[in-house]
Amino acid sequence: MVDELYFYRLLIILAGVLSLFFSIFSYFKLKNAPGARHYTIVTLLSAIFTFSYAFELTSTTLKEIRFWLGIEYIVMPFIPGFILLMCFEYVGIKLRQRHVFLLFGVPLITTFMHHTNELHHLYYVTVGLLVEAPFPIIDLEYGPFFYLHSIYLFLCLSISIIVLLLQLKKSLLQFRIQLLTMVAGLFVPILANSFYLNNLSPYGIDLGPVSMSVSFILHGIALFTFKMFNVVPMARERVFDNMHEGVIVLDQNDRIVDFNRAILRIIPSFNSFSIGKGIQLALAQEHVRLAELISRGKECEYERIDGNKSEHYQVRFSQVVNRKGTAISNIITFVNITETVEMQKQLRILANYDGLTKVCNRRFFMEQSVNILESIIKKEKNASLIMFDIDHFKMINDTYGHEAGDIVLSEIANLVKFSIRPEDSIGRYGGEEFIILLPALDSKDAMELANTIRTSITETLIRIDNNNIRVTASFGISPILITPVEQGEVFKEALRNADHALYEAKRSGRNNVQVFKEEIPTA
Repeated sequence: MVDELYFYRLLIILAGVLSLFFSIFSYFKLKNAPGARHYTIVTLLSAIFTFSYAFELTSTTLKEIRFWLGIEYIVMPFIPGFILLMCFEYVGIKLRQRHVFLLFGVPLITTFMHHTNELHHLYYVTVGLLVEAPFPIIDLEYGPFFYLHSIYLFLCLSISIIVLLLQLKKSLLQFRIQLLTMVAGLFVPILANSFYLNNLSPYGIDLGPVSMSVSFILHGIALFTFKMFNVVPMARERVFDNMHEGVIVLDQNDRIVDFNRAILRIIPSFNSFSIGKGIQLALAQEHVRLAELISRGKECEYERIDGNKSEHYQVRFSQVVNRKGTAISNIITFVNITETVEMQKQLRILANYDGLTKVCNRRFFMEQSVNILESIIKKEKNASLIMFDIDHFKMINDTYGHEAGDIVLSEIANLVKFSIRPEDSIGRYGGEEFIILLPALDSKDAMELANTIRTSITETLIRIDNNNIRVTASFGISPILITPVEQGEVFKEALRNADHALYEAKRSGRNNVQVFKEEIPTA
């Protein structure tokens, strides 16, 4: 009998050593892996519990046995809760803080009731030594709170097993073996405790600590062979549905197999009934443009407009192939590039527009004007060019300062923008000089518009600090006759002619409009 007890002690000590080894290993090697933190705590608590039970079996008196039993009940009630937390985190389920507190309510009650049992006898009705045993071993008659803890233990382990088993369908083969190994490790303590509670264990020895040696061997296999905690089978909902990119999965016949939550921002009409439909049919009514882009099957950009708001997406296509290289699925990914597109727009504005007056800068205005002239060649319409500058602008800067001069430029530019047609364009030619292209407007109409602008400028009072500033402007006009020749050169000629006309306006006393008359440039 002594040899048999020695065997149990050795087995329990081995379980404690294994628990301690796994606790130290997971602490240093698996710190950031999902579930590993709780695994470290579980194995440490198991080591303390197991070594305490080994000391309990070596005790010779009831007092010594009860002392080590008290040590066991400081850590043992919390083990099931940490196992459940480990399994939840392992598969990607996160409990709220208040639920965690509720989870450890029963272990706290168990610990309290056990250590105050002498006052109420609700955890153990009686405590003594087993008479028929060949060595000192405790004999316990259980009270209601012992059974409360037993129910808690079985519930925690059962839920842990169910949570792991639910991942089998979603997991690859390696993950399935890993999960089944972990489940087997959790089944062993349940089986051992069932034997103990039904008085089937030899001499009333608690097989719980003994079962841990088997349990941690299985965990060791999962840990080292199948990389438990290193490669974790996260649930589909935690990966696919939480991706920022919208994803649609199609089969070989372009039928919708799956889609994630992010795609609903782009295609709100998708729902559970969309599964199994052809992608073209699902998009036909509300997203015709997108259906056309997807039908091409090439990477492209898609703009989604919702009221006054627009979003830009890069649409990417990829195939899933089997081992034979045959395409079995198509994946369409929508990457939000709105910030990039908006940044590019801002960069274009900075590159093409004058920062002070918010009109085209000289380079962009000239490029844009040539393109406009090219677009109206077939219509054989005339065009006109107006160049104007603010009279005595240097005097404004010298009298009121350069900040006042900037305000005058900005106000004049705004006034002109509101005076011209939508198809006209205005640019800052340099300094206080501006230029306006008037497509399909002859010199007579251009002169009328120029005089209107000139009058508006003259009548406008610009208030800067406590000063009222009134300015005038001089205008030169160059008509352009549309003919099929090199537009760039003719536009440069028109610029020179408008400049000559502006010079003539200056010579004529300023604050007037002059039309270039020597020759008409053609485009």
